Amino acid sequence: MIEPFLNKIHQGDCLELLKKIPDNSVDMTFADPPFNLKKGYKSYKDSLALQEYLDWCESWILEMVRITKPTGSIYLHNIPKWLTYYAGFLNKVADFKHWISWDAPTMPMGKTLQPNHYGILFYAKDIKQLKFYEVRYPHKRDRKSKYLSKDYGGKKAILHPFGSLVSDVWTDIHRIKHNKYRDEHPCQLPIHLLERIILMSTDENDIVLDPFNGTGTTAIAAKRLGRQYIGFELDNEYVEITKSKLEEVKPISKLGNAWVSYYLDKIVTLRDCDWEELKEHFYLPKNPEEIDHTPIVLTSKIHISVPLKNEFEYQKKQIQQLFEPLENYESSVKINVVQYSHGENKPDTLI
Repeated sequence: MIEPFLNKIHQGDCLELLKKIPDNSVDMTFADPPFNLKKGYKSYKDSLALQEYLDWCESWILEMVRITKPTGSIYLHNIPKWLTYYAGFLNKVADFKHWISWDAPTMPMGKTLQPNHYGILFYAKDIKQLKFYEVRYPHKRDRKSKYLSKDYGGKKAILHPFGSLVSDVWTDIHRIKHNKYRDEHPCQLPIHLLERIILMSTDENDIVLDPFNGTGTTAIAAKRLGRQYIGFELDNEYVEITKSKLEEVKPISKLGNAWVSYYLDKIVTLRDCDWEELKEHFYLPKNPEEIDHTPIVLTSKIHISVPLKNEFEYQKKQIQQLFEPLENYESSVKINVVQYSHGENKPDTLI
């Protein structure tokens, strides 16, 4: 039975815990495992011999595929080196869908090309039964003029008002680069990265499982989007951090009746199939070609809750940008940013 595992973070070895999950019972699995690069994890030696590391990885990957439903998705995040091996394991038992290139540049290393992306392997348990939704992200614009960065020529009249369909190259989501904005974990991912993946592959109340929970990014994203979650984590301190943050998280990532992903002052991912409902919440230019120089803005309230204490100062600096695109509109938009500290029941309201 999977019910005892739902909406909980379980401390223990992921291989042992995965074996307790029934076959074909999870809608989406996502793994961001140790990279075997001597990272500073608290309860794991991130430095195994090559074959030992690969054998271990194959074991939990096969378990992930086993527990995923025929309609479900398997996602693996890592550096390209390890993903080439992962693909070999997965090609035997699942169907390739995409290799997503996530633009996340690092420092030049010398004697090689500068590492400039992480990869996210996207496999289907069964490509013929796969549940998948196309998603959109906002048009890229020049920071000062607000004009579209890309020249669409004579096709401006047929531009989607919100933005383009997401491709397999993601340049609009950035790593958490500063230690003061992150937990004490060496490989923390942005929540809205996981929200995009979850929106592509699941529906409300579907089950999302992460065998390397860390400090809870996947679980938080799932809960914000009204999904059920299961997290496995070896380190008890990381488990407690996740539980503390999850207490403050609500299923709030909605606009009307549609689930969306937002970050700071804007929606960053929405489903294409939800647009007919969502467009009622935006001011849209009467002339479609005006999208070229006119960002669309929301007509309704935005409530941005910040469950991560260390994001608060960053959002405090950025939140004023929200009002800039509203200068040409009479809008009822109201911003409510709340700081939550671990273990505190009463928030401090910023705006």
